[in-house]
Amino acid sequence: MSDLGKIDREVFDSVIYPELGADRDDVTLGPTHGIDFGVIDVGGDALVTATDPLSVLPDLGFERAGRFALDVVLADVAVSGIPPSHLSVTFTLPPAMTDDELAAMWHGFAGRAEEVGVSIVTGHTARYAGVDYSWVGGATVLGVGSHDDIVRPDGARPGDKLVVGTGPGAEVTGLFANLFPEQIGLSPECIATAQERLADTALGEDAMAAANAGGVTAMHDATEGGITGALIEMADGAGVRFDVDSDAMPVADGVESLCNALDIDPWHVSSCGTLLAAVDPASADDVVDALRDRGTPAAVVGEVTDGEGLYVDGARQSHPGADPSWEAFAELQAAADT
Repeated sequence: MSDLGKIDREVFDSVIYPELGADRDDVTLGPTHGIDFGVIDVGGDALVTATDPLSVLPDLGFERAGRFALDVVLADVAVSGIPPSHLSVTFTLPPAMTDDELAAMWHGFAGRAEEVGVSIVTGHTARYAGVDYSWVGGATVLGVGSHDDIVRPDGARPGDKLVVGTGPGAEVTGLFANLFPEQIGLSPECIATAQERLADTALGEDAMAAANAGGVTAMHDATEGGITGALIEMADGAGVRFDVDSDAMPVADGVESLCNALDIDPWHVSSCGTLLAAVDPASADDVVDALRDRGTPAAVVGEVTDGEGLYVDGARQSHPGADPSWEAFAELQAAADT
């Protein structure tokens, strides 16, 4: 299994977590396992913030790659229930990137920001030796709102229903089908269907629709470790048990065929765009309807009970650890290079 991706929890706990700079009273939520964002109190308002790396994939086309990059970095603030509003961005570009390519990428990135009401307030853009695609910088997203409106990933309560929007594996399915259509070994028709999943990776509007529907007690996005890892993080953080019915899980067209072709578990791979929510039972149908009204497949897939851990069809699940999509990506890239 690849060592790429997020560092493991042991390294985080021993190296990162013990040293977090100054201890300030205005930090109302700092780095916490399974929490996507931090919160700072500013004059009684909540400033929600999150930072993520920026990935630009030229094979998507630079404008499309810019839009995708923005959608990924907005997700962690969006699941707080506070809409992302401001962004600072650093691009450390490879020397090979031309001015025309930069212009196309920026047009997609900034155009998508305008669509979702996010203002880019500061940044840094430069080319540096030794930099290559796809990791070309980072971004910090901000949202301002009321402390009372914040939805935390660890807020699930016994009796809540579990709602999932989009379902497992859409991000990896869409990316791999667009980047490696010849290497996956599926028919052109199957690849074309899988390529459509890239549009499912925008989580921000889904998170806002769910929060506005009411009754949401916890939200999380399913990135590295997939739906399985994210649900375990939510359950562990809240000190409760999640029971999930796999047959109820929405699965977008193309996901199963591509994941089967690559022998990867769609529940274990990065699934940016997949919204996981714990919801008061009286509001669960409203949240599902709000997501479906946006064209997002959604369903009630389980419930929260007393206990601990994630159970799928009655069997307890373990965190997948390293995301298998990294190894699959490396193999596909090697095949493409030969």
